[in-house]
Amino acid sequence: MNTTGKLSALFAAIALAGVTQMAVAADTIKIALAGPISGPVAQYGDMQSIGARMAIEQINKAGGVNGKQLEPVAYDDACDPKQAVAVANKIVNDGIQFVVGHLCSGSTQPASDIYEEEGILMITAASTTPQLTQQGKTLIFRTIGLDNMQGPTAGKYIVEKAKPQRVAILHDKQQYGEGIATAVKKAVEEANIPVALFEGVTAGDKDFSALIAKMKKANVDFVYFGAYHPEMGLLLRQSAEANFKPKFMGPEGVGNTDIIAIAGPASEGMLVTLPKAFDQDPKNAHLVEAFKAKKQDPSGPFVFPSYSAVQVMADAMKATGGENPEDVAKALRSQSFDTPTGTLEFTQVGDLKNFNFVVYEWHADGSKTALTE
Repeated sequence: MNTTGKLSALFAAIALAGVTQMAVAADTIKIALAGPISGPVAQYGDMQSIGARMAIEQINKAGGVNGKQLEPVAYDDACDPKQAVAVANKIVNDGIQFVVGHLCSGSTQPASDIYEEEGILMITAASTTPQLTQQGKTLIFRTIGLDNMQGPTAGKYIVEKAKPQRVAILHDKQQYGEGIATAVKKAVEEANIPVALFEGVTAGDKDFSALIAKMKKANVDFVYFGAYHPEMGLLLRQSAEANFKPKFMGPEGVGNTDIIAIAGPASEGMLVTLPKAFDQDPKNAHLVEAFKAKKQDPSGPFVFPSYSAVQVMADAMKATGGENPEDVAKALRSQSFDTPTGTLEFTQVGDLKNFNFVVYEWHADGSKTALTE
C-alpha cells in the first residue's frame, strides 16, 4: 500500500475510534451531584452523595434509563455561595443537563439562577428556603419541605407542648438559618409567648459566652437556634458549662450525629425537626440493607430525599423517552412518583404538594425519639 493509502486508512481508523468513543459517551446520562464535600457541613454532603449514588446504582442495575446508564459526577461547593456559582458554571461548561443539589440554601439560590438560564434541571433534596421556588423558575425542584412548613411544625410544638415562659430565637445570619428562625418567631409571637431575644450570630463563631450571659439575664427557658450543628454543638456545651439549662431546639441542620462529638452529654434532650425517619419504613428495608452492606448510614435526614431526587428525575426521563430538561420538568409537574419517601407530586413552582416534618428528641448516644407524627 502506498503512503497515501496508509494515511487514509489511519485517518479512517481515528475517525472510527472517535465515533466509537462518542457512542460510548452517549450511553451514559451524567447527573451532577453538587454540594459540600469539604467545609464544616461536609457531613450533609455525604448524606446527599450516598443517597443519590445508591439510587443511581439501583436504577442502573434495573436497566438504566431509556437504555442508558446514569453516571454521577461530584462537585464541591463547600456550602459557600461563591463556590456554588463557580460549580454551576463548571457544570454548564461540562455539558451536564441534570443536577442533584445544591444543599445549603445560600448556595442553592445563586446556582439555581445559572441553571435556569442555561436550561439545566436541578432537584435539591435539602434546600428549604421558600424563596428558591418563588421566582417563576421552571427547571428547579425539591424533594424536601420548606422552612414555612418546618418553622410552623417547630412553632406548634413550642406553643402546645413545650409551653415556655420566655424564648430566645437565634440564627446564623444565613438564608436558611434566619429564614426558619423568622418562621418560628412568627408562630411563637402569634401565641403571645414573649420572645426575649431575636439575634444573629456569625457562622463559624466559637465563643458564645456573652450570648449565654445575655440569655441567662433575660430568664430565657427555651432557645430555638436556626443554624447548623457546629454552632449548635458549641452553644449546647458552653451553656451546660455555664449552668444555663433551657430547652434547646433546632431545624434539620442540627440533626447530625457529629453534634455529639462537639456537645457531648449536653446534646441529650435537644429537640430537632427532621424529615420522617424513612430508614424505619418497612418498605425501605431492602435499601437500608444495601446501605449497611456498604457500611453507610441511611438515617441522615437528606439520604432518602436525595435518593428520591434521582429517582423522580429518572422516572420523568423514562416518561418522556428522552433527556430534554424542559420535557422532564413538564413530566415532573404532571405526574406522581412512587419513591422511598412516599408518593411525590410537585406543584407548578416545583415544590412538593405534601411533606411532613417530625419533632424528635435527640439523645447523646445518637438515637432519637419521635415526639410527633
